[in-house]
Amino acid sequence: MSEAGVHVKVEQRHGSPVALVTVDNRRKLNCLSTTLIVALRTTFDTLSADRTLRAVVLTGAGDRAFIGGADLNELGAACTDSARLFITRLHQACDAIRKCPVPVIGRINGFCLGAGLEVAASCDFRAASDNATFGMPEVHMGIPSVIEAALLPGQIGWGRTREMLLTGVIYSAAEALAMGFVQKAVPATELDAAIDPWLAGITRATPEAVRSQKALIDRWERVSIDEGIHAGIDALSDAYKTGEPQAAIKAFFAAKAGSKR
Repeated sequence: MSEAGVHVKVEQRHGSPVALVTVDNRRKLNCLSTTLIVALRTTFDTLSADRTLRAVVLTGAGDRAFIGGADLNELGAACTDSARLFITRLHQACDAIRKCPVPVIGRINGFCLGAGLEVAASCDFRAASDNATFGMPEVHMGIPSVIEAALLPGQIGWGRTREMLLTGVIYSAAEALAMGFVQKAVPATELDAAIDPWLAGITRATPEAVRSQKALIDRWERVSIDEGIHAGIDALSDAYKTGEPQAAIKAFFAAKAGSKR
């Protein structure tokens, strides 16, 4: 059995480099200790600096859990200061995922609870095995759900967020799909195939446009509609500095003309 850690493998998918990031603490359902949290943040900081990368797939080792939650041994022994440090580090790891300049796909297999759900919420979109389960059971452990749980109202609405956080209820993959938290729920054997069309679409698009679009979406989440619209105008104008629109539009018309011959 491999030592607990965060493992990275970069492979060619549809002719472009895609990183597979695996949280591996399978003896403990991939639960996040401080060591793993710091490693997760460091991993995404490093990947974010890679200008050749087109996408990241984030998953958990084995088939029992994506991330089963935070390490309860650490939280059970925490005091006010150490609890603050632990949750701050977890937020920093989630924030590094959100700030990754290329799309991050959550590949969710098995338990996705507490800290695991916050990590999943930090991904751009998510596919789950049909045996996955989702929830934020912190209120049953004497603590509120915090940090990236703040993303949930925008993803599943305020009613579902209140239900999830105030009751600690556990949801099936089908329920997570119905509420919009995951975009696909498929048999575990089909999980990689379900993700592949997303990777095909991302890698078929021009790389700087995808990076610009992700940054713009992140901006839209944080500003007013008017500010978001003006940021979009700037983003479109700036795209022409890269030369991608000129080349892509020229190629489009060339392909169209070729199809008529």
